[in-house]
Amino acid sequence: MNGSGSLGVWRGAALYVGALVGPGLLLVPALATEAAGPASIVAWVALLVLSAPLAITFAVLGVMHPVSGGVAAYAREAFGPRAAGVTGACFMGAVVIGGPAVALIGGNYVADLTGTGSHTATAAALAMVATVIAANLFGLRISSGLQLGLSTVLVAVVVLAVGGTLPSHAGENWHPFAPHGWWAVGTAANILMWLFVGWEAMAQLAGEFRRPEVELPRAAAIAFAVVAVLYLGLATATITVTGGTRSDVPLADLIEVGFGKAGRDAAAVLAAALTMGTMNVYLGGSARLAAALAKDGALPAWLGAERGRSIPRRPLLVLSVTTPCLLLALAAGFSSTTSLVRASSACFVAVYLLALAAAVKILPGRLRLAAIVALALVVVVAAFSSVFVAVPVVIAVASVWFQRRSLNGRRTTAARSS
Repeated sequence: MNGSGSLGVWRGAALYVGALVGPGLLLVPALATEAAGPASIVAWVALLVLSAPLAITFAVLGVMHPVSGGVAAYAREAFGPRAAGVTGACFMGAVVIGGPAVALIGGNYVADLTGTGSHTATAAALAMVATVIAANLFGLRISSGLQLGLSTVLVAVVVLAVGGTLPSHAGENWHPFAPHGWWAVGTAANILMWLFVGWEAMAQLAGEFRRPEVELPRAAAIAFAVVAVLYLGLATATITVTGGTRSDVPLADLIEVGFGKAGRDAAAVLAAALTMGTMNVYLGGSARLAAALAKDGALPAWLGAERGRSIPRRPLLVLSVTTPCLLLALAAGFSSTTSLVRASSACFVAVYLLALAAAVKILPGRLRLAAIVALALVVVVAAFSSVFVAVPVVIAVASVWFQRRSLNGRRTTAARSS
């Protein structure tokens, strides 16, 4: 199998890392430490173990079943259009719920930069959302190259933060090791799942490699090694320096230890830029996904009625209402960033369960072994979703209901026309 040849191993590995590394690193490691204490390192290791079969599964799917449409396409191939609709709806739900959390993470870093409080953080988050939605409405997009560049800078900042904090603080804050019990390790893993979503993204780009059967697995292996070192280093530094203390800007805290106030301010600027870049990509992609799901009957039809635009406006207008409402609910104390992260993670876990179940059915012979292992491990992570499992369940039920309603409507229309 030969591809178009625009991607090589190293650029493919960079895109893999870019798909995984995002604004979640600005807060989620501290949330995991808060949940499980130093024992959260066990959750990091467990998810890295899970990442190996995940990477293998999606690399094999990308080579053997090169399709567009993301993981929903694999669900469609294995289980039909209804499963594809549920998969897409859960992914859409994860982005809609996680978007306000990402915005507030960036807003907290802006507030830290300006020396102000929570009201500034909320205002900055709302301003970011408004800017990104307006940009998408007018067709302005952050290029993939710029987004990759921002992710690369974040990787460099994390490396500097780890290198600047560990030598002078090694051994601190590691006792007691499991202050909240061992069950909390599963909760931490469920929270951290937000940082491990992205292995599926490169499967769609298999055709861009010159020799995908050789280069895609190598790119995945390099990305896995980079992510493993980066994540374990960040986890260790977060536990060592923060000790589970609550901070809305933990990466800034880490950098300040090694590089002072100037480093802290630079981290805040990067956080704001990366947050807006990520929201730009995900909100535009979510709008297109919503239009596609509406066309297939998994969402209300009027969301997909617009034509002639690369980024549909109607889904964006819905997002322009839901995202600020969730942000204001956060500001009013009706929810928390942790709750939104966990709800979003539960949706991503549901997406992976459906995609991996599809892989088990699609892949032949021994090639499905990695998918079976990955599916079993994701089931374990899903068991720690707690009450947040209700979110993807409700989304799935609503998607099935919309699809049935749409199908019945088409049958009624066809009967009347005949």
